[in-house]
Amino acid sequence: MRRSSAIILPIYALPSPHGIGTLGRAAYDFVDFLSDAHQAWWQLLPVGPTSFGDSPYQSPSAFAGNPYLIDLDMLVEDGLLTRQEADTPDWGDDPSSVDYALLYKSRASVLRLAFERGFERDRGDVTRFRSKNVSWLEDYALFMAIKRHFGMVSWLEWPDEAIRMREPEAVAGYRAKLADQVDFNVYVQYLFFRQWEALRSYAGEKGVGIIGDLPIYVALDSSDVWAEPQWFQLDRKNIPVEVAGVPPDSFSADGQLWGNPLYDYDAMEADGYGWWKRRIEGASRLYDVIRIDHFRGFESYYAVPYGQKTARGGRWVKGPGMGLVGTLKRAFPKVEFIAEDLGYHTPEVERLLEDSGFPGMKVLEFAFDSRDQSLFLPHSYERNSTCYVGTHDNQTLMGWREEADPADVERAQRYLGLNAEEGFVWGFVRGGMSSVATLFVAQMQDYLGLGTEARTNTPGTLGGNWQWRLLPGQITSELSERIASMTRMYGRSAS
Repeated sequence: MRRSSAIILPIYALPSPHGIGTLGRAAYDFVDFLSDAHQAWWQLLPVGPTSFGDSPYQSPSAFAGNPYLIDLDMLVEDGLLTRQEADTPDWGDDPSSVDYALLYKSRASVLRLAFERGFERDRGDVTRFRSKNVSWLEDYALFMAIKRHFGMVSWLEWPDEAIRMREPEAVAGYRAKLADQVDFNVYVQYLFFRQWEALRSYAGEKGVGIIGDLPIYVALDSSDVWAEPQWFQLDRKNIPVEVAGVPPDSFSADGQLWGNPLYDYDAMEADGYGWWKRRIEGASRLYDVIRIDHFRGFESYYAVPYGQKTARGGRWVKGPGMGLVGTLKRAFPKVEFIAEDLGYHTPEVERLLEDSGFPGMKVLEFAFDSRDQSLFLPHSYERNSTCYVGTHDNQTLMGWREEADPADVERAQRYLGLNAEEGFVWGFVRGGMSSVATLFVAQMQDYLGLGTEARTNTPGTLGGNWQWRLLPGQITSELSERIASMTRMYGRSAS
């Protein structure tokens, strides 16, 4: 990767009249903004379907696209919806926030209208799409059809044991019984990927690459686990033995109980890590650079007995290390990766990062702890690294200034030479932009100087996350020029 910079903005955070950001006009406008600001990259959060808790990191599929992100205006232009059908549902009255309950209530019924008009019209293209995505699409489409049939409960609670255990006769029976809903789910994915590929192509023409986030784990309630239980640590009834989390630390006395099923790395290794190869292949169809979330889990992972209420009773288990990482590097020599190596560091994790050759992450908001000498201070960076002002799990920079220990803020002011004329945010941006790190990344909220109200996610909490959105007109040509000026100054210009 060349010396460059990026801005983080989730697709759902774009402005739109239909309750959530989409792959439509505002996405193209944001690509133009990034190009004008000389940014080489647009970093996204995962774009898969969301489920309970609305988190993009807990998706019913590691391969599918989020139906909410399909742009309705484009469907109107394509003759699949009328203007009235797109605009009539209640999409919410707060353009600065996503109301997922309203989306859940109305989005599927609107997309169903598009399906009824377009499925036969587009049958040839849909058939080719099905063939190209056969490794995951049919299982996902059937899984979601069965979930809807059983009232959207987790597959672990499906009342029909035969389909829960995926017995062949039951699979064939439900595939026939729910054929219309399966076709609908397939068509929705066809629409998503058609819009996605057009947007990605446009971004490429403008010199803007896409950095995508790959959660290390998949959700328990997912087609991935239901369809291929052999790759996960499940018992004979397909119930997890242990699940993922992180141990207690200074931020949480109980740790974090994520609840994701753990991989059966022995079985995966015996198969040549075929599941992981398919997953990276799928991600590479979406993104130009793949950021692997919780990379340290490849070295060793924290396992908590299934059914525990907290992560206190967990244990560390050795992971696949370079056996998996090396396999992926050899299989995808042209794919660039970023390792999210934050969290509990050990010499073994550092060795894995070094052996992988992937750039790790440095977070400026972590750099100024007045109690300790931080590894995140810019003067200590190596070139093969990525400097973030803050990630989607951190406060906005202005929120950090309000909440951090005053001694930490004072240390940042002294180290970065912050002053009122330049501004608090721009001093931080300068500190990261001027570092030797190959890639510099900031959240859009920080460039706008927004506070706690614009925070993307607070880890360990349920509700109130993944909702903040840009307002129309909030980003301006003056802002793009100021970003471009600093980007040029520190040799990160994309043009």
